[in-house]
Amino acid sequence: MLSPKRSPIALAILAMLYEAPMHPYRMQRLIKERGKDEVINVTQRASLYQTIQRLDREGLISARQTIRDDKRPERTVYEITERGRAIVVEWMREILSKPGMEYPEFPAAVSFLPLLSPEDALRQLELRAKAIEAELHRTGELLKQAGGLPRLFLLEAEYARAMQATELSWVKAVVGDLRAGHLTWSEAWLRQIAAQFSPDLANGSE
Repeated sequence: MLSPKRSPIALAILAMLYEAPMHPYRMQRLIKERGKDEVINVTQRASLYQTIQRLDREGLISARQTIRDDKRPERTVYEITERGRAIVVEWMREILSKPGMEYPEFPAAVSFLPLLSPEDALRQLELRAKAIEAELHRTGELLKQAGGLPRLFLLEAEYARAMQATELSWVKAVVGDLRAGHLTWSEAWLRQIAAQFSPDLANGSE
């Protein structure tokens, strides 16, 4: 049997159901109430429901009962299966122990930085630095507001803040090099580099 597809939303669903049976709306609400939406994207309810349906098909969760009251639509309560329990523990061990190749947009854009002029790249990275500083402040405020919680439940916010601080330091260093002219390029220089390292591309041939 193929291993079930892993994703942050799938992990969150299994973790919620590991705790107790519940319906999708309660899962989404708990994820937000506990601040897990800082690291797991549950803004699109359709994605949550699609993942629940997939986990059901894969036998990791199952419908336990359908509840209905006068004021709310019918809701299906799900519970985790024994296979689901085993899989979520397996996922946790793999994610925590083995760094995986993730492909966020920012490094991809950095790899194609010469598409912009040095001046344009400088402006955009300055804007990014300001945005990261704002996020650092926001994350710091969240940690202060959650001061009464045990650290165990704040580790993802700590991690996010550490990653933001590291990225800010790197972006500021690149901004400094761009401002000073230590990092720069031109169309002529790019053509020269292409001819030196990729002669086929420079000649327009395959």
